[in-house]
Amino acid sequence: MMKAVGVIVEYNPFHNGHAYHLQAAKETAQADLAIAVMSGNFLQRGEPALVSKWFRTKMALQNGVDIVLELPYQFATQKAETFANGAVSILNAIGCHSLCFGSESGDISSFLQTVDYLDTHKERFDQSIKMNIKSGVSYPKALSLSFQSLSSPENILSLDKPNNILGFHYVKSIIQQKSSIIPLTVKRKNANYHDEHFATDTIASATSIRKALFANKEEKISIEQYVPAVTSTLLKEYLAVYGHFHEWENYWDYLRFRLLQMSPEELREIYEVEEGIEHRLLSAALDSTNFNEFMQKIKTKRYTWTRLQRICVHILTNAKKTDMKNTSEQPSYLRLLGMTKKGKEYLNLYKAQFALPLVSKLSAYKENDILLDIRASRVYSFGIGNQTKDSLLHQEYKQPPIYIE
Repeated sequence: MMKAVGVIVEYNPFHNGHAYHLQAAKETAQADLAIAVMSGNFLQRGEPALVSKWFRTKMALQNGVDIVLELPYQFATQKAETFANGAVSILNAIGCHSLCFGSESGDISSFLQTVDYLDTHKERFDQSIKMNIKSGVSYPKALSLSFQSLSSPENILSLDKPNNILGFHYVKSIIQQKSSIIPLTVKRKNANYHDEHFATDTIASATSIRKALFANKEEKISIEQYVPAVTSTLLKEYLAVYGHFHEWENYWDYLRFRLLQMSPEELREIYEVEEGIEHRLLSAALDSTNFNEFMQKIKTKRYTWTRLQRICVHILTNAKKTDMKNTSEQPSYLRLLGMTKKGKEYLNLYKAQFALPLVSKLSAYKENDILLDIRASRVYSFGIGNQTKDSLLHQEYKQPPIYIE
């Protein structure tokens, strides 16, 4: 029997902190292999990935992951609860023994106790969240305030840290899905999730690494000491092939074009566009010259920067309310992006037992759910230069799962 530990990742890009977590996950779970559920080309914070999901799959496989599955767009670009529900469903469907995540806490008992405590006080907690949202604060702020208002016992988690919040939802999803997956956590090492500056000599957040990569030539900072050699090589290769990395400014003209041709009624059909924000979006599109300026104009106390970026992604991909999943729904397929020799052995041994169909050849899978992933990948290809756009545009159908011996 092969024992698999699951990890839920974005690897944007894969860095030394990820390598530490992956090794710790295997050791903590005493696992034979690691299975990663990875976001596709657009991410949970409403951003295009630095490099394509295929290059990030190569980074994962060459740094110790054995199977990479794509988290569908309908879950990858959503709030933490829906993101977690989709990812846990996939790990459950492929037969993972355990799920190991990084957290600021590092203590799994505090996650279990917090899920149990909030379930016991669910009615009071939910009512408090609604009241706080009505006061005009964002959902994450309402969640934090409501949590603080409860007279919590000892060993309750701090839910004002991003990885603790994600971990809480992973554990909650495992329990709600009645999954046999064992939740495990390892304490994050040195760098915080959103740190914009390098905190140590070898460990840095993905945010600070991306900031260094996008810095002006005069300010260029080396990232070599913060990422494995494979990551550095693949990033250079991506630049050589496609000319530059993906960032929101590359998509500004396309986003603006979409907005300027839409009516308020059409915009209201887009997922997460509600409460009249469509008028604010349309007005700002007229008067903004770049993406950052546009974001500054639409920012409000109620809408976090992350939620606004997600709305922009949905406008870009034309993801409507009818296209997206809610927190109680689950993925309908397992999209295989890559595997190692050990990963292939696992798939051959157990694929007959998987709870969902394994999709390795896109043309062989005809269900509608995957169409949004295809559309998102095509839109993503427009974030690079004209000379190389077509190769990325057609890659979704042409690229077989990556295999690393």
